[in-house]
Amino acid sequence: MYGNGNDPIAQNSNFTLLSILSKEKLTGPNYMDWIRNMKMSLRYENKWYVIKRTLAEIGETTATPDEITFYNKHHDDATKVACVMVATMEPELHKFYEDYGPYEMCLDLAKMFHKKVIQEHYEVLISLISCKLKEGDSLCAHVQRMQRYVERLEKLKVSFDKELAIDIVLKSLPSNYDQFILTYHLSNTETTLIQLHNLLQTAESVMKKNHVSSTSSALVMSIR
Repeated sequence: MYGNGNDPIAQNSNFTLLSILSKEKLTGPNYMDWIRNMKMSLRYENKWYVIKRTLAEIGETTATPDEITFYNKHHDDATKVACVMVATMEPELHKFYEDYGPYEMCLDLAKMFHKKVIQEHYEVLISLISCKLKEGDSLCAHVQRMQRYVERLEKLKVSFDKELAIDIVLKSLPSNYDQFILTYHLSNTETTLIQLHNLLQTAESVMKKNHVSSTSSALVMSIR
């Protein structure tokens, strides 16, 4: 109904901003980026409305001239937008959605991919805040695992404050790191997760060489 074999981006000069979309095909996992770019482009072209509501049929004999004019415009815009949408999908998705209208396409894509993104966001966040360093576990592996969770949340476009990520890592440490945590907060220095990892490795090395009760001064030195 809407699809065709031509390149709509190349043929429709009015869709100048939509040329950005052809650089990254919709594969599924990149749905959030794809739909964000699509929204921005369609708003710029004043065609965003076609994916917000379906094309309503009108009576051939009862429709007013204004209704006919709007219907024809909606139909033309929806056809162009649908062509652009399927042209910016990987081949399998392209084949599946080539006869969909833009409104129906967006509803189906949201069901298929957006819920998966939300579920993954929840699962990764729970995994991150559930991390606890246990006695005998590798500190290096522990921090690296938490860092991967943070990086995954960032890829999912979750707004994640750097200081919050560091606080979650510090919260995951056992009580023998309390002095390190206190000294770290008192130092009032900006730190990345990688830098924190290095500081913790230094502190761990000091703690292994000294008895826990005498590590206070050594932990202070490890942060400076």
